[in-house]
Amino acid sequence: MLLPWEYGVRNLARRPVRTALTLVALATVVMLVFVVVGFIRGLEQSLAVSGDKQVVLVYSVTSEENIENSSILAQTPSLLTASLNTAVRRFGVTHVSPELYLGTRVKTDEGDGGLGLVRGVTLSAPLVRRSVKLIEGGWPGEGQVIVGRLVAAKLGSSDESLLVGKSIWFEGKEWKISGRFAAGGAAYESEIWCKLGDFQSTTKRQDLSLVAMLLSPGGSAAEVQLFCKERNDLELRAIRETDYYASLQQHYKPVRLLAWFVVALVSAAGIFAGLNMMYGAVAGRNREIATLQAIGYRRRAILASLVQEGVLLAAAGSLLSGVIALTMLNGIAVRFTMGAFTLRIDSVAILIGCGVGLLLGVVGALPPALKALRAEVATSLKAV
Repeated sequence: MLLPWEYGVRNLARRPVRTALTLVALATVVMLVFVVVGFIRGLEQSLAVSGDKQVVLVYSVTSEENIENSSILAQTPSLLTASLNTAVRRFGVTHVSPELYLGTRVKTDEGDGGLGLVRGVTLSAPLVRRSVKLIEGGWPGEGQVIVGRLVAAKLGSSDESLLVGKSIWFEGKEWKISGRFAAGGAAYESEIWCKLGDFQSTTKRQDLSLVAMLLSPGGSAAEVQLFCKERNDLELRAIRETDYYASLQQHYKPVRLLAWFVVALVSAAGIFAGLNMMYGAVAGRNREIATLQAIGYRRRAILASLVQEGVLLAAAGSLLSGVIALTMLNGIAVRFTMGAFTLRIDSVAILIGCGVGLLLGVVGALPPALKALRAEVATSLKAV
């Protein structure tokens, strides 16, 4: 026969201070799990939505995966459009975007700032980068820029310093912010965009970093790749944008593995903390446990009641952490080497966080409960 369900609930209420401390400890551990898993999910989501399977990137073969180090001829876009018929062409406009992309020191008018990512583009960029949408202001003119919604996080600045009408400085020049854009969580959201010609003259560069082509329905990325191989004098390589960001997923795989290792360490630390708390909670109840055995309750029934208390505390701690994570952590911008992304507390993060919490409740309660049940009933009844 099992002990009544209310027995375990009442036991938690009889020791309010100890119960509250245990609840806070469990909630803190689960919150750390939410933060780390949210980081992993946010990084994966940002890389997953950045690529467009209809877009092909053409850049220098010597730059490998680092497009910032790429340098190709300014005539590359015209060579591609003249030699290939794979890009979308509407109303006489070919959907090909020549771009100059580099990392540089950016300063705001509030005196803060950091290393930013700047992309020089033309009016054809929105035709190719189809996820980019202006959410405020207008397209940049001479000496103007538009900023992604995560640029402030990338620079370590406040959102107020990057409002429309404010100024930023990079490459020794002042730039006015003419607008802000979003890209559905893509990597572009941590970038600063300006006019290509303006950026080239400021940096005293006439080359490009890459060319992005939007393939027509009948176009093939293989044709672009074949052209790059045949024109080996240009030292170009072509890759689908989705494949490029998939390679970045592999590049950041050690970071993700390290993050999962941190989840395991935090969970292990939580289990030991739970053991310590539960040992303290059970140690003063030897007489109670012995009395329950003396009046006829089996050891497995008492064990189930003690585990029930641990699970109830763990479930409450997980619920508390889940609510805080969803309302306060979800969507927080995080600065990273590739730019910035947002923490993502999705269904996977909730499942893992709450699963770890319930595991702490079960594993933390079992050893001290088993130890208390092994003691002799007569000896425990005499305990003070």
